[in-house]
Amino acid sequence: MANHHTRQVPELSNDERQELQGWLRRSKTSQALALRARIVLACAEGVSDKAVAERLETTRVTVGKWRHRFLEKGCDGLLDEPRPGAPRRISDEDVERVITTTLESMPRGATHWSTRSMAQAVGLSPMAVSRIWRAFALQPHRHETFKLSRDPLFIEKVRDIVGLYMAPPERAVVLCVDEKSQIQALDRTQPILPLRPGLPERQTHDYRRNGTTSLFAALDIATGEVIGRCYRRHRAVEFRKFLSVIDKAVPRDLDVHLVLDNYGTHKTALIHTWLARRQRFHLHFTPTSASWLNQVERWFAEITRQQIRRGSWASTQALETAINDYLDVYNEQPKPFIWTKSADQILETIQRYCQSINDTEH
Repeated sequence: MANHHTRQVPELSNDERQELQGWLRRSKTSQALALRARIVLACAEGVSDKAVAERLETTRVTVGKWRHRFLEKGCDGLLDEPRPGAPRRISDEDVERVITTTLESMPRGATHWSTRSMAQAVGLSPMAVSRIWRAFALQPHRHETFKLSRDPLFIEKVRDIVGLYMAPPERAVVLCVDEKSQIQALDRTQPILPLRPGLPERQTHDYRRNGTTSLFAALDIATGEVIGRCYRRHRAVEFRKFLSVIDKAVPRDLDVHLVLDNYGTHKTALIHTWLARRQRFHLHFTPTSASWLNQVERWFAEITRQQIRRGSWASTQALETAINDYLDVYNEQPKPFIWTKSADQILETIQRYCQSINDTEH
């Protein structure tokens, strides 16, 4: 009787190996299909499912599924199977044509494809194009921005700051500090129409400017509590005043580690002189163009969404009162942001971005 528990190792023909390797070399291959190809190639080496799963950072179940699928149907078994339902009206060639056209070309007179322009280009209906795009997670209408830091000490600074987040020093407070500058006190030209059943709150698109303020904030990474002050100007003088607020707020027997960006007001002679007299303060600067490393930026996003963006204030003082009220309410039940990515994981992700950029340029 055959042993059904014997693990079968895929034996690849030259054509099959070339096809799998071709999927990996092609920069436009979907992530899912590339993973399946890597699984089969690794299994063909005689590596165990567990070892393949660890190498490719997936599960043994996933490895076993695609190894069995390849043994049953070859390379075709790695492609997504059609869902049960009505017979397909779109051929594999149609699908490939839509995907290839989407990934490897641009429409005339536009920066990206729409369902209508793609439908016209490939001779299918807009609905068919939309379904193909959804099936392969293609979204030509969306785009995101990014900026890679050119800081020569980028790696050292990432390891330093993430180290503070993951393993804070004993008998010390770690504060993420920054300024949200030039917050405008905007007053709508007409009264805001309140929320009604079936209607959202409505406000005029035009407004009057009634001055600006800057919010200086220090987020305690352990408790989530925020020390905040509003100042009308945004200079080294105001930053020194805010450092004094922090100095008074933190118990004297604790060291203070500040995570800061590279803004000029943080490095002036005035600040250096103030810090020289207070040895318990330790500064950790984020790399240039890497504000995402500073956790207080996440808190700034919250106060902007919940209080600032939709507000209407007749004066700067009214704006500052609203900000201070938000601080009071927030600090009644503060919640820290949980940092989960290690420095190695962050650096590996950035390395993949850089590799993608190099592949695109070539």
